[in-house]
Amino acid sequence: MSEVDRPNPDEILARLKRDEAAAARGKLKIFFGMSPGVGKTYAMLQAARQKQAEGCEVVVGIVETHGRKETEALLEGMPIMPRTQIEYRGTKLEEMDLDAILTWHPGLAVVDELAHTNAPGSRHPKRYQDVLELLDAAISVYTTLNVQHVASRSDTVRQISGVTVSETVPDTVLDLADEIVLVDLTPEQLRARLAEGKVYLGERAEWAAKNFFRESNLTALREMALRLVAEHVDRDLRDIMSEEKIAGPWKSGDRLLVAVSASPYSERLIRYTRRLAASMEASWIVANIEQPRPLSQEEQTRLTRYLALARQLGAEVITTPGTDIGEALLSIARQHNVTQIVIGKPLGLRWTSFLKRDPLRWLMRNSGNIDIHMIPADESAVPRREPIEERLARAPWRDFGVALAIAAVVTALSLSIFDYTGYWAVALFYLLAVVLAATRLRRWPTLFLAALSALLWDFLFIPPRFTFYITHFHDFMMFGAYFVIALVIGHLATQLREREQSERRREERATALYRLTRALAASRDLDEAMPKVLTLIKNFFQADAAVWLRDEGGLSCHPASTFAPSSKDESVAVWAFQKKQSAGRSTDTLPDAESLHVPLVTGDRAEGVLTVRLASPPTIEQRELLDAFASQLALFVNKERALQESREAQVARQSQKLQKTLFDSVSHELKTPLAAISAALQQPQPERTELQQAVRRLTRTVDHLLDTTRLESGLLQPVREWCQPGELVREAVALAGLKEQSVKVTIAKNLPMISVDPRLIEQALCALLSNAAAHGTSDQPIEASAARDDSTLVFSVADHGPGLAPGEENKVFEKFYRGPGTAPGGLGLGLSIARQLVEAHGGAIVAQNREQARGSRFSIRIPIGEPMRLPSEATA
Repeated sequence: MSEVDRPNPDEILARLKRDEAAAARGKLKIFFGMSPGVGKTYAMLQAARQKQAEGCEVVVGIVETHGRKETEALLEGMPIMPRTQIEYRGTKLEEMDLDAILTWHPGLAVVDELAHTNAPGSRHPKRYQDVLELLDAAISVYTTLNVQHVASRSDTVRQISGVTVSETVPDTVLDLADEIVLVDLTPEQLRARLAEGKVYLGERAEWAAKNFFRESNLTALREMALRLVAEHVDRDLRDIMSEEKIAGPWKSGDRLLVAVSASPYSERLIRYTRRLAASMEASWIVANIEQPRPLSQEEQTRLTRYLALARQLGAEVITTPGTDIGEALLSIARQHNVTQIVIGKPLGLRWTSFLKRDPLRWLMRNSGNIDIHMIPADESAVPRREPIEERLARAPWRDFGVALAIAAVVTALSLSIFDYTGYWAVALFYLLAVVLAATRLRRWPTLFLAALSALLWDFLFIPPRFTFYITHFHDFMMFGAYFVIALVIGHLATQLREREQSERRREERATALYRLTRALAASRDLDEAMPKVLTLIKNFFQADAAVWLRDEGGLSCHPASTFAPSSKDESVAVWAFQKKQSAGRSTDTLPDAESLHVPLVTGDRAEGVLTVRLASPPTIEQRELLDAFASQLALFVNKERALQESREAQVARQSQKLQKTLFDSVSHELKTPLAAISAALQQPQPERTELQQAVRRLTRTVDHLLDTTRLESGLLQPVREWCQPGELVREAVALAGLKEQSVKVTIAKNLPMISVDPRLIEQALCALLSNAAAHGTSDQPIEASAARDDSTLVFSVADHGPGLAPGEENKVFEKFYRGPGTAPGGLGLGLSIARQLVEAHGGAIVAQNREQARGSRFSIRIPIGEPMRLPSEATA
């Protein structure tokens, strides 16, 4: 099997991981169009009804019909999820009920308008994030999207139509789509629908026809939609060809591939391919074949600049290792369904083609249906001849010295035993030395040793000795075979060593990425992950690093950074963040800066900047690894920011709910007694009883609010004193204002004194008694008791009411919670305050239904602690 046909293990592993992830999530199908009114929602509902007819459980999460009767007709007979209402600034907004769909867990959810922005207070700010959560829950989704809402196309749409699109969907969401269905109409048909009132009505339709729905705009948008869908279809085609091992190429669309290296000629190749791709309206790829031979510093800098230029011009850059350029290029071309390869005419002397295979000629013989473009070099692209001083400075003289030493040692050893071995065995000694030297020396010193050993063997050992003349033909054949074998073995051994070094570097990069992803996966938040990432950077790159993260004021340096960036570093980082391009050392932007600044970009959004202070300019491998680190860190920061926004939205929604409950309860609790007071004062002789009840109700409301505030702020602390448990129960009954016949008090005998704050415990018991009076029956008394349970004192209050519903055992202690069927009155704070008062004493409060009778029981458990001692006992 040739190198071209051999499957790539990395690609197989990536495909397996992708298939595994796809199997665990739902399927996403996007109905895509060039603008509103083309019939995306109609086509989506038709497909959903077809799916329902096939037996799939379908739920309509949210669909906007815009009053179109034919769309509304398709909704008949389909289960529609009720929308949730979110109050925002006094207005109730309707949104899709995400939690209800997750609870139902249908096979397919229909979600219209993927780019919609949710109301403030929703779990996710964008609807596409709701869809992603549904997909993660293994629920398939049908949705709709217009081309102007794709993030990468929004700027072009603004230039074409003059309309700024604020609601966008990242391109990564489209990449997740399992199927994209293009719903297409001609501009004439769409304008006819607009005129018939099937898109907008009245003045809005007239305004749209004169502005956004102009024929020129629609034609441009239609072309954009067709191209975007074609790109995704082409991606699917490449995946299918790769999975089914179809050699290709299938010329369903043009795609160009250009090979670049560190040669000065590469810049011209890149610009030529860019012009050719633009004229053909085709996509293009820039491929760099990573050779085992390490590049010099100048070559690394030049190649980095060329690859950055290719990315800037819109190319897809691929770097892959390979020893044979032709085979590596053809492998890339077949994997990506390339139709044309652009390659430069080989530079150098003609006779060198006998020493190594010409990749251009090999491609011309083996490329099959792929077209080859050979671009000749101009005079400016021919590499300059290095001065002899530079070449001598770069020459591996130390290795040449080692080769001479090896040759001298082997020669001396061979001369000492020549009388016993003969000259044929000496050749084996020299050959062994060449093989061993090739495992440690570079290529040219090894070849030098092979040639020198052949000459030494001829001059010193082959008869006639001490001449280069060979008498016998078989000796001449032996010398020629040895010379060729020594050169070949030296070359192959050196090549094997270079491959080993290249594979070792690849393994180090893979290990670094693995450790990075493992560190990020094991981190709970950004503060825990950042020190791990910076430590990995310091270990692998021997460099200090700083991370800048986006905040409200711009950029801020994370405190875990391993060095303090200067003001110049900050200005370069701000530029890299704003332009979403690398800047600083070894780049075209501010190359004299001390640090390299790599932006943390996810999709079309920058999350921050990674600043690395390297001791020397980074190599190509280091730069690629840094880019990979930055990409992984950007994804983690983006995920953490999304989680934080989700948590903040959930907290804001809960706060808004509590605020509304508080306002409703307080207004009711204040208005009711005030109305009673007002009515009593209008009577000629107001009754004191009504006024006293109203005042008590107002006082209780204010006291509950004040107690809640003091407890949460920590200002209310228990003042302990020794108390009788029975007295606490009786005082609480009196404080609750209950009649003696309505409460049955049971106090166990020989209960010990306990050290508590009597006022707070009585208030907690009073809250339990008031709750029992509100929910119990009037014909049977409330049961209040105090007893001992080992080292704990238990106060219990039981009623004969309906009891607690399943799941209410903990909810009843939440703030402002009022159970179903509760009579008007109260804030729902009494039990919450009681729990905090008991916990302030180190105790616990438990709610449960009675086992032997109807009703509920609330129990306060307080540790008894040390027994009370009299002052005389304490002194003794």
